[in-house]
Amino acid sequence: MITEDLDQAVDAAFEPLRGSGAATATAVLLSNVSDYGFVWFVLAVVKGRRSGPARRRARRALLVAGVLSMTSNALLKRIVNRQRPEPDASPGAVEPAALPVRRPTSSSFPSGHTLASFCTATTLATSRAELACYLAFSTAVAASRVHLRAHHASDVVGGAVIGTVLGSACRLAVGAGLE
Repeated sequence: MITEDLDQAVDAAFEPLRGSGAATATAVLLSNVSDYGFVWFVLAVVKGRRSGPARRRARRALLVAGVLSMTSNALLKRIVNRQRPEPDASPGAVEPAALPVRRPTSSSFPSGHTLASFCTATTLATSRAELACYLAFSTAVAASRVHLRAHHASDVVGGAVIGTVLGSACRLAVGAGLE
């Protein structure tokens, strides 16, 4: 199956990085700051710090993206009900419980961190430069989920695609274009 091949190939590519303290610390940081949309909330507060249209747009963008990504993620997880990756059983591997990251108990597909990140990044950006930066950050979040064995690669690819499509719909809902 194509997804299994993709998952195995990406997992093998991440394996040498999993022994790196710096790579794991970065993955933990990215996963934690994106958990429950924290980084996007902070960004929306910063973008809306002055009253006026920018504040209203930032609030609407965050609300619409948050509600749509949360509900679609929950629905898809129930429908697909995919098992999460197995923890690394090799000698010297870091136990998932030893990492300071919330371990999800829901099914694996799609990656909620990734879906929400791509959806909000696409919705919240007001310029092409912002969009590029936000999507680069979202890609790093997706990679962190694979690095930490919270998701298969196909879970984050699915989350990125679904999140981008939802974010594009959200942009229409908040009446936003890119400068």
